[in-house]
Amino acid sequence: MRSMMSTTENPRVTLPVTMTRHPDSPLATPKRVAPRAPILYNKNMLLILTHENADFDAVASLLGAYKLNPEGIPLLPRRVNRNVMQFLTLYWDALPYMRPEDWQKRRVDEVLLVDTHSLSSVRGIIKKPDMRVIDHHVGHKQQEHWHYHVEAVGATTTLLVEQLRHRGLALTSEEATLLMLGIYEDTGSLTYDTTTSRDIRAASWLAEQGAQLPVLRRFLNIPLTPVQRDLYDSLQANARWETINGQNIVIAAVEAPPKFDDEISSVVHRLRDAMGPDGMFVLVHIGRDVQVVARSNRDAIDVAAVAKALGGGGHNRAAAAMVVGKPLAEVVAQLAEILPQAIEPMARVMQIMSYGVQTLEPTTVVEQAAVLMQRFGHEGYPVVDSEKQELVGLLTRRAVDRAISHDLGRLPVSRIMKMGAITVRPSDSVERVQQLMLQSGWGQIPVVADSEHAPSHPIGVVTRTDLLNYLFQPPHDTDEPDMRQLLYKTLSSNLWAMVLAVSGEAAELDMPLYFVGGLVRDLLLGYAPTDLDMIVEGDAIVLARVLQENFGGLVHTHRRFGTAKWFVTPEMWQQVCIQFLGEQVANSPQPDDLAGLEPVSIDFVTARTEFYKEPSALPEIERGSIKLDLHRRDFTINTLAVRLDGAHLGELLDFYNGRLDLQHGLVRVLHSLSFIDDPTRILRAVRYEQRLNFTIEPRTAELIGDALPMMDRVTGDRIRHEIERALKEAEPVRVMERLHNLGVLAQIHPALGWSAETAVLYQRVPEILQEPAWLAASGTDSPLFLYFALWLLPLTIGEKEAAMARLKVRKTTHDDVISAVEIQETLAELPPNPKPSEVVFALRFYLPRSLLVVRVASSDPRTSELLDKYVQAWMEVKTAVTGNTLREMGLKPGPEFAIILDRLLAARLDGEVVDEAGELVLLADLLSRDEALKRVPRRGTE
Repeated sequence: MRSMMSTTENPRVTLPVTMTRHPDSPLATPKRVAPRAPILYNKNMLLILTHENADFDAVASLLGAYKLNPEGIPLLPRRVNRNVMQFLTLYWDALPYMRPEDWQKRRVDEVLLVDTHSLSSVRGIIKKPDMRVIDHHVGHKQQEHWHYHVEAVGATTTLLVEQLRHRGLALTSEEATLLMLGIYEDTGSLTYDTTTSRDIRAASWLAEQGAQLPVLRRFLNIPLTPVQRDLYDSLQANARWETINGQNIVIAAVEAPPKFDDEISSVVHRLRDAMGPDGMFVLVHIGRDVQVVARSNRDAIDVAAVAKALGGGGHNRAAAAMVVGKPLAEVVAQLAEILPQAIEPMARVMQIMSYGVQTLEPTTVVEQAAVLMQRFGHEGYPVVDSEKQELVGLLTRRAVDRAISHDLGRLPVSRIMKMGAITVRPSDSVERVQQLMLQSGWGQIPVVADSEHAPSHPIGVVTRTDLLNYLFQPPHDTDEPDMRQLLYKTLSSNLWAMVLAVSGEAAELDMPLYFVGGLVRDLLLGYAPTDLDMIVEGDAIVLARVLQENFGGLVHTHRRFGTAKWFVTPEMWQQVCIQFLGEQVANSPQPDDLAGLEPVSIDFVTARTEFYKEPSALPEIERGSIKLDLHRRDFTINTLAVRLDGAHLGELLDFYNGRLDLQHGLVRVLHSLSFIDDPTRILRAVRYEQRLNFTIEPRTAELIGDALPMMDRVTGDRIRHEIERALKEAEPVRVMERLHNLGVLAQIHPALGWSAETAVLYQRVPEILQEPAWLAASGTDSPLFLYFALWLLPLTIGEKEAAMARLKVRKTTHDDVISAVEIQETLAELPPNPKPSEVVFALRFYLPRSLLVVRVASSDPRTSELLDKYVQAWMEVKTAVTGNTLREMGLKPGPEFAIILDRLLAARLDGEVVDEAGELVLLADLLSRDEALKRVPRRGTE
């Protein structure tokens, strides 16, 4: 079979040989004759082409490309749509096109394609011309060595108009009108979902250039010809309705009327408007070919994908294909196979609802309801008769506010609620929710179980906000990820098997289960998680107990917060992997970056909500739904969730456009009062920004500035905890510098800040920690204390004390920070060329981490050398003679022991003695002369 690709149907219309300008045209005065495209015979001839069956966007793009490349020849295709032909007939003299029959074969070295990726056969084009493409159809395979300018706007004309405007090129009224026709036809007069703000701006500029709207109305609404009317009647009579994946589809397949040679698109538009389906597919058998024209009213029905499968193309809302040499019945059968894969399932209530819902009794008083609404931010509550377990009405915030304003707070809510039992089921369509809200005026529709015999007690709720978020959520730059596949590829075999195990148990208990927040964020950013903490809509403790019963392990619970920690042994991980993935997978080696990363425990947390009784205080917790749980979080990028239970495994929840902010690299606060409620979120915002290389979006930055004074109300230990987390980041310099620039550090305490000198010291830390002696001396490779002490080092003693008091640092941290200052002073007081013993006795009572602070901060070679020698050589020097040796010699323990041992240590350090024998000789000499003890060096602190 041979297929011909086009973005519109084949109208079988050719350009007339002679075209004259109509004297009654709105554009007829004054008469202007456009210069014909020049015929150039140089070796670099440029030919401007578009697709056959050209619509207004194609022909307008030819014009725009010629205006930008006046040395080129805009060659019309042999077939154009009827409305385009009529326009060209009227305004031919004002336009620069060349008819195909006027083309004479000559060498063509350069070709510019507009509104298409396909090169038509034109005589004279060399075998490998210089090819350029300007188009708005994305997703086509690109040819090697071709040059492309492809952007997803509503019309290719828009891309060219933007260049015309940028270059300051003038347009005639006729040209502006044709260009606007190109934009309007391909965007449905700027109403299709593919329309962008760029299309609107381009159309606005064309209006300023003199585009005539009456002409647009005339040529975008051409009456049907008699033969088109015959086709319309035939299609209407043969149209059949089908429901595919919940979408209402019309398929009409007919033989063309005798001698049909007109276009089909306007017929399909009329038929679609009359029948109003979600999608329409028209197949017309003309001669040996079948013309397929497809239209869609929903994003879920991508007709471009269908047309592409048939050898054609177009937009997601309008597309066409010409199938050559196939019987009509065969093409209909082929279409039937394609549609189920090309049409996304209809959105269901279960996709946008919140599971779990707070309800009120009819006897609840209005005042109590008002408190609950203020606490949780709900706009309404279903009212349920607990005895009958039935929904009896809906209480709205508006009714409560009016009752309170009239001093009716003691009334039961049954007196002011909306009466009735309007509900939906999880399997109902989102469209049904929309209809019910419009008909009833209810802004929250309770959701009841799918079973027909189930009581009307709500299991969840869908709100007006849920509906609006679904209907008007901005499109993502990329397709929605397959989260199930992403989890499978990213997690180790043991982790994936455990997900399957917990998923099955949660499904058995009918408890929705989720990964949420940072784990999902990191998954989407390509980082492998190492924990499996999960949120449960239900009772997390019950789920953990069931897992313990079925797989073993220990469970620790916290009933107040509804949390459980399930401790999993390595043997249990292996057992679960074998059970769910098989022995071969369980025993196969894991990649190095995934091996041995299984956590010792898994946390299960009951979904909850929280509220703040006052700014900066810790929140109070209540059980809630997953949506409420996500609503309490800090930033949109942390509000993503992946459902895990049963058949829902892999469903991505994104109520707050977190994925869009991930794509754009933005840290956006979830609520305008979020930093007021918890000012420590300011520090977290900076951490996420710097860790992910994102940007704090402007409104969030503004809210941070407004909330800075609230830092004064946060306890020091909470701030210190966030500072410590900032210092644990991979690049703490960036975090601290950003905190300083935002004024956060100075707000914590006026003495705190950041300097380029401190940044230089931070850069030295990893290098010094790699030195074995310093690493062994400090006992840890964590640079946390080092970073903290170096940050405070430039401050005066008084400022250090005040800053550490504000941060409520631990006593050991306080003492070791102050010790660093003492070490600097002690080293400065040593003689120019101190003996090793003098250095040891000066430093031996300071902890290595304080010494390391001074070593990192030192710019004095002498100080650095002394500290390195102390740690690498002198610090570990010991005497062979000990206190036990002295006791065995009959000496009575006392202060003299320390004097003797220090004298021996000094001799050993300074090279006076080199072994135990030498120490014993020196000891005998010391004991023979009591007065010598008076000259023995004292302890460093005495």
